[in-house]
Amino acid sequence: TTLDKVLFRELAMLRVVDREQASLITGRRNVSVSTCNAWLLKLCRVGLLKRFFIATELGGLKALYSLTAKSAALVSSPLRPLQRSNDSVMISDPFVQHQLAVNAVILQLKCSESPIPDVRFRRWMSFPQSISPAVPLTPDAYIEFAFKETLHPVFCEVDRGTETQTVWKKKIALYIRLAIGGDFPRVFGQERFRVIVVAESERRLAQIRKTVASQTEKIFWFSTLKNINQKGFFASHWLRPAAEASQAFL
Repeated sequence: TTLDKVLFRELAMLRVVDREQASLITGRRNVSVSTCNAWLLKLCRVGLLKRFFIATELGGLKALYSLTAKSAALVSSPLRPLQRSNDSVMISDPFVQHQLAVNAVILQLKCSESPIPDVRFRRWMSFPQSISPAVPLTPDAYIEFAFKETLHPVFCEVDRGTETQTVWKKKIALYIRLAIGGDFPRVFGQERFRVIVVAESERRLAQIRKTVASQTEKIFWFSTLKNINQKGFFASHWLRPAAEASQAFL
């Protein structure tokens, strides 16, 4: 169906989704869990989705879905297969868990209804390699949305607590170089950008904010994935490197 193809096209970029993300992509947020599960299972049985499972924190299993060669061909999308066996069960998978978190941020902007009129999602991209030879930086995602007549470019960094503060210092310095040099306008055709840092806990967020504040008080915005999922992307939960008061993104 048309909605199935919408899912396949998004999966070509997102790589892997869970049921909630698949429902959000196809506008099925208000459809029952059993109906969504039946729909996804049908796509798996006809070879249009690959399904595997990952353990949850509560001891259960969550089904995850990725493209197959058949579904990629159906929408003329390149296939970047995940090397996971059909119906395999993983206790932990850092890549998959990180990608699901990145997806959650992107889909909040692209597929969730914005409470702010005149906000339009424009595009997003991922980076198989660094932005440019002069700036060896590989963001988790680059997103553009427009508010009225102004375009807002945003780099996304999702932190799951695996990178040291030394790594973060290097990353911050590269973003500053990108902001003051000529590579960003040359590559993206825009003049300014923001960097959103999304962490899994307030404690981790505070650590990264402190590291960023030692180098700059500009361009960086901070929140948690929980806040974005529960309150929406644009709500007043964002922090800047030094200021303690939360603020809205627009």
